Amino acid sequence: MIIGIKKLLNVLSKVSIRLLVEANEENIQKAAEIVKRGGIVIYPTDTVYGLGGDPFNQHAVYKIITIKKRENNPLPILASDIERVKKIAYINDFAKKIMEEFWPGPLTLILRKKEILPDLVTSGLKNVGVRIPNNQIALKLIKLSGGLLIGTSANLSKRKISLTGNEAYKQIGKYVDIVLNGGLTTLKKESTVVRLNHNRVSILRKGALEEERLHKVTSLV
Repeated sequence: MIIGIKKLLNVLSKVSIRLLVEANEENIQKAAEIVKRGGIVIYPTDTVYGLGGDPFNQHAVYKIITIKKRENNPLPILASDIERVKKIAYINDFAKKIMEEFWPGPLTLILRKKEILPDLVTSGLKNVGVRIPNNQIALKLIKLSGGLLIGTSANLSKRKISLTGNEAYKQIGKYVDIVLNGGLTTLKKESTVVRLNHNRVSILRKGALEEERLHKVTSLV
């Protein structure tokens, strides 16, 4: 249970750096340093703008849950490469083939998590959503931040998704430490979310990845 959500939001809005900056090399590095210190960032991906922080920093995770007003909901993780995904989730041969086919890209896979990933991130669930985004700004930020970054959408729960840095800033910018503005996202939709079970895929959320292509490829794996 998260205590004092309104109080924490008020504190965050007062101490926030409130930066909306161009996503250039210098500012990406600055954002990565903020993540390492437990701060919160907004950044572009190929799908929508993401709200990120260190998944291993409990204080950062609490802040993201509070900002989103999304208690008891799991947070997805974006990774810089498959080796980083292996750190937090179990990957079988089928999952690896799907990753190699669709990553980087708009496909989030639900996998069984490893104990190293805090339960707070997944709201106590034994699974975690993971993805490698097809966006160079996001990939550079994730890599510089340690290879894993929370990747929930940069909007209030049940509010419109953010497709530009300005949209994300207007919704929740006052609660974060920096907003990397990388322009309009390329796909303009959230990622497709699937669960893998015994070499079969179940679509949990329709998104930017075409279902026909997903079923065609997975039927051949």
